[in-house]
Amino acid sequence: MRKVEIEREEDGRWIGEVPALPGVLAYGRTEAEARAHAVVLALHVIADREENSEPIPEEARSPFAARD
Repeated sequence: MRKVEIEREEDGRWIGEVPALPGVLAYGRTEAEARAHAVVLALHVIADREENSEPIPEEARSPFAARD
């Protein structure tokens, strides 16, 4: 993932999103936790797509570049 977007919700939780993979949203108590959860979820989505011969967006083909 070249990009994990992080935002803080009004209730104090953090949310991480991978725009290259629609639906990959994950919450965390801290910014780092939200980022880590989003990366793990994205890797699961990529693996599932690969297993089912579904396309993987170009932006999501570098999963080991997860840190901005």
